[in-house]
Amino acid sequence: MNDVAEAARELRLVSDPTRARILKRLLGSPDGRVLVGRLAEELGLRQPTVSHHVKALLDEGLLQREPDGRRTWYSLAPAHADRIAEMLGRPEGEVEVDPILDRVVQDLSERFRGVFSAETVERYVRESYALLAARPTPGQRVPSLAAQFAADRLDALARHEAAPSDSAPEVLFVCVQNAGRSQMASAILRHLAGDRVHVRTAGSDPVGEVRNSVLTALDEIGVPLAGEYPKPLTDEVVRAADVVITMGCGDACPIYPGRRYLDWDLPDPVGKPLAEVRQIRDDIERRIRELLTTL
Repeated sequence: MNDVAEAARELRLVSDPTRARILKRLLGSPDGRVLVGRLAEELGLRQPTVSHHVKALLDEGLLQREPDGRRTWYSLAPAHADRIAEMLGRPEGEVEVDPILDRVVQDLSERFRGVFSAETVERYVRESYALLAARPTPGQRVPSLAAQFAADRLDALARHEAAPSDSAPEVLFVCVQNAGRSQMASAILRHLAGDRVHVRTAGSDPVGEVRNSVLTALDEIGVPLAGEYPKPLTDEVVRAADVVITMGCGDACPIYPGRRYLDWDLPDPVGKPLAEVRQIRDDIERRIRELLTTL
């Protein structure tokens, strides 16, 4: 069965509310397995009802069974576990956010020792988490993305305040969703320029993840996304930039003196067939190569 048909079958199975609750309980189980009787108690359902749905998931290969004496444990089939987790998300309450953020604050305070106080670091970490959590970012990734987002913002602030004359030029790409045009542009510039240029991206109204068509179009020319993700536009990344390139985000980007502003009139790849996304990618690559000659 091809990947598209497989994903469609999985989606059909987990769209049933009861089955979705069963699968979420499995995702949240400490050891990744459950007993039908205990599952019925926790979900407030009759055991025959739970048994019926567990059997359907088992028959379709989404679950596997493990006899243990007179008991039988059920767990997610390894081949489907990651995709089911992506479709359903992490169960609420599984992750305690505060201890994670405390760890991030501690690590970044050490990283920026002598540059920013621990109080400043904590403010940026918690604000970054709040900004991402308010968006449709995949829930299980918010704390780790918040750490990356906060570190990038603090780095931008440090670069702006230090303003070394011999540092690599900074280029900021801004579009609406930060999931298409700006991501392609940043990936291509980073790939072509390496350490000669420092690249950032942001969105005036970012979405959860980079579009699959964008990833495919970049893969076709051997350009990695390099851990990038959609993120909101913040003041310090604009202040740190030498060149700000906007792509259809209107007046969302603040204007500061001493920076070069460009507006690239490019169609949004959202919802476009791959052939059109390739055309947008090639147009962006041409513009990037021209930009490199001026940096």
